[in-house]
Amino acid sequence: MKTICVFGDSITWGRGLASRVSWANLLRNHLEDKDPSAHLYDLGVDGNTTHDLLDRCEQEALSRKPDTIIWAIGVNDAAYRSSASNPLVSESAFIKNLSLLFEKGSELSNQQFVIGITKGSDAHTMPLPDSKTGKSYEKARVALYDDLLAQAAARAHLNYISIAESLDDEDFYDGLHPNEAGHRKIFMKIQTELSP
Repeated sequence: MKTICVFGDSITWGRGLASRVSWANLLRNHLEDKDPSAHLYDLGVDGNTTHDLLDRCEQEALSRKPDTIIWAIGVNDAAYRSSASNPLVSESAFIKNLSLLFEKGSELSNQQFVIGITKGSDAHTMPLPDSKTGKSYEKARVALYDDLLAQAAARAHLNYISIAESLDDEDFYDGLHPNEAGHRKIFMKIQTELSP
């Protein structure tokens, strides 16, 4: 596992936190300490969905030639505007996009890992305080998309790492983005799963 590309969203790069304390950066530090020749590229982009990753992952992976791809996507797919009948990404589109991403991943790398999704309290996310379109993130809906993600990973015979049980509501600073303690919990779970 010399070169790793982590494709994800704002949770991947650690929105709202000081630099290099997101789970992806903690994983990079951990791997660099073990092997200075290891390279981890944090390719998280704020607001990204599976649609966005389909548009960008191939070019970004080809330029880095990863041995391993880690997918950390889904929370934005689960969001909706005004009502659940107006999703950012429908359940069927989410399933289809995941299948296409995993196919691309098998062409671009030797192994893939899939990180589960989770969120904290709905108090500040239904809707988001600064949203003019009623953009909402609902804990139950995120759990549904996490189930779909786990099922898609199983169908593709990929390693799925669940994080939902590792975090509590207090591990999120705004109900959506993990705080530093939350990121550390995610990192601990992931590095334990990757260690073998």
